[in-house]
Amino acid sequence: MLSLRSLLALLFLTSLSLTVFAQTPAVPDKPAFVGAVAKKARYRAVYQLDSDDPKLIRQTLRNMKNALADPRLLGKLQLELVVFGGGTDVFRKSQPYEAELRALQQQGVLLAQCQNTMKERQISPDELFAFISYVPTGNGELIIRQQQGWALVHP
Repeated sequence: MLSLRSLLALLFLTSLSLTVFAQTPAVPDKPAFVGAVAKKARYRAVYQLDSDDPKLIRQTLRNMKNALADPRLLGKLQLELVVFGGGTDVFRKSQPYEAELRALQQQGVLLAQCQNTMKERQISPDELFAFISYVPTGNGELIIRQQQGWALVHP
């Protein structure tokens, strides 16, 4: 049998734990944060691709496709893909990216190849898809776009 003192101590601890439990807020089923709100009329981003790693090329194209499909950005987003160095592989006719590139271009994505890379690596325009555009230097394009307020994405 419990002594009066033990019984009082037990009652005190029980009431204390009930008070703490009652003051702990309930954990919501879903977090309240749903991401940033796209309040601007337009958004612009330039994607940098300078690697010939097929996984990185696929990731870059997928990231661009996902950004274009983001419901917050629908109808508000302009993208450019700037390719230089090893990234030039994405524009080569011998590589399997034509359908993905055409799909992005049909959604308004600018596809820009660095002419400096072509000169340094002796790449002929005949080796690349005819539907791409050219910029004097990839780095120059990135610098100009950033100064124009475009976000830089380098997957």
